[in-house]
Amino acid sequence: MSAAVLKYVAVVCMVIDHAAWAFVPTASVPGQLLHTLGRLTAPIMCFFVSEGYYHTRSRKRYLLRMAVFAVISAVPYAFFCADGNWSAAFSRFYDFGMIYTLTLGLAAVTVWKSDADEPVRLLGVAVLLFLSAFGDWQYAGVLWVLAFAVFREEPKKRDAAFCVISVFMALWISSQYYPSMGLGCLRLTACQFGTLLALPLLRLYNGERGRQPKWFFYIFYPAHLLVLGYLCRFLSAAS
Repeated sequence: MSAAVLKYVAVVCMVIDHAAWAFVPTASVPGQLLHTLGRLTAPIMCFFVSEGYYHTRSRKRYLLRMAVFAVISAVPYAFFCADGNWSAAFSRFYDFGMIYTLTLGLAAVTVWKSDADEPVRLLGVAVLLFLSAFGDWQYAGVLWVLAFAVFREEPKKRDAAFCVISVFMALWISSQYYPSMGLGCLRLTACQFGTLLALPLLRLYNGERGRQPKWFFYIFYPAHLLVLGYLCRFLSAAS
């Protein structure tokens, strides 16, 4: 598969996932199935951010572009998370979306690949991981981008690192519900292991860019969040 095809797969899964968060009970079987599909999106996007680090003509412009769209997407993401309530959205500006996390991941690769001493690079990555607490997918997204970039020429290590990060993330999320729900927490969190399903798809990547509009993926992310947010608002008012 080309990069374009994989990105379109990620976009479709993202819409399914976000629609499920808005309209389908998470603990239901349909909810878990839809969110399992949705788990494909973040790893695929992280993978192509790491690829972008190597293929972009200007890494500084690439990082700046990501940062700008991270800021642009903050309002739509807060609006969506607040179920279409603008008042509640303005109180959630500490909570940023996925492009914010992807930007931190790209910054982490830039820091790690710099000529700074290893302790300085480790400290820089640690700071970026701390900042990821305010974004979607948090530390997992940053570590995925970093692992895909660092082990780019070593597929076995890359896949192993991806699996370790994915499983640890799923177990960490489950552990937050376990004290109150026991193994019943899996009704809410089993879908988190769906990130592992992205690995077979990434192995199908043929190294080709494919045909893709330059700004589509940057614009689609905040646009679909606004649409879903307003849909939530409309349905809430109608009920």
